[in-house]
Amino acid sequence: MEVLAECANINEGKAAIEEHAPALVFLDIEMPFGNGFDLLESINDIRFETIFVTAFSHYAIKAIQHSAANYILKPIDIDELIQAVDKVLAGKSEINTTAILLDNLKTKQQQETKIVLPVLEGLEVIKAKEVVHCEAHDNFTKFYLENGESKLICRTLKHYTELMEPLGFMRVHKSHLINVDKITKYIKGKSGYVQLSNEDQVPVSPVKKEKLLQQLGQ
Repeated sequence: MEVLAECANINEGKAAIEEHAPALVFLDIEMPFGNGFDLLESINDIRFETIFVTAFSHYAIKAIQHSAANYILKPIDIDELIQAVDKVLAGKSEINTTAILLDNLKTKQQQETKIVLPVLEGLEVIKAKEVVHCEAHDNFTKFYLENGESKLICRTLKHYTELMEPLGFMRVHKSHLINVDKITKYIKGKSGYVQLSNEDQVPVSPVKKEKLLQQLGQ
């Protein structure tokens, strides 16, 4: 790797990117005269990969994770830095994760947020509203989509619970994460179960029953 430039603010950063056309940009979130997202929005044609370098910011990290963009946290660990660069080099794809991140930041409706899934062939982009529910399969998560397709993703349900609950999803059972907008019926019982828009029926654990009914306005 060759370091082409170091910049202290977004104005310097934009000028350096336009001058050098880098393959990879290490980008802080908090910067003078704006933030890293402001810098990206000022670039008309993004042709570089981005690794975000930031102190923990809940909002920023969630936005980055939805798009499957790469990031490392401060203080920087050299092994994590190497892993992040290796991931970028190994993960060349036709999908520009930085562009997806910018789309998500501009999106006002949570269900319109795009989620990038690592699939066998590479990366696949879906909208949150296309997901009916997710089911745990050991260290994998199975996504059930509105069009009838299902996808087995090599990430835990815990990972997607943390990522998708702010988008209108709810963990109603240790093995099930559902899109609350897709509930068509709640069937009573000791804990009950929900029927979803694709006709799937998902059990509700007793400890989640009250929270679910509150979500449904009951």
